[in-house]
Amino acid sequence: MTSPAEQLQAFMQRVPYIRFLGMQAELAGDEMTAILPPSQRLIGNTFIPALHGGVIGAFLEMTALAQLSVAEPARRLPKTIDVTIEYLRPGRGGLTSYARADLRKVGRRIANVHVEAWQDDRDKPFAALRGHFLLSSDS
Repeated sequence: MTSPAEQLQAFMQRVPYIRFLGMQAELAGDEMTAILPPSQRLIGNTFIPALHGGVIGAFLEMTALAQLSVAEPARRLPKTIDVTIEYLRPGRGGLTSYARADLRKVGRRIANVHVEAWQDDRDKPFAALRGHFLLSSDS
């Protein structure tokens, strides 16, 4: 049986978009923190500069899926049913971004997840995700 850290690393290596983003993750007990290092290619608004909205959405969604991979290791890769992204303020392009997922409810088939992303201050998130993920198509 693999450890949660090994499960997390296997997930991170399995998803090409995670590698494209340069996303990393750290695990402390059962709490995972996703990390998005600053990169010029992730900038959407060069005047501020701010992260591209699609990058923010993908970072949040990948954080949710990574946390599910740690919490539900025996299951196959979850599929996104729906997500709602709340863009609360610009994600600054030159700063490291962090995110944590809260698994609100994990049932037999569906998980409800909330993710928040921040940069300098965890109490001031710049974006949040609320989503539902299909864990299994079995009855």
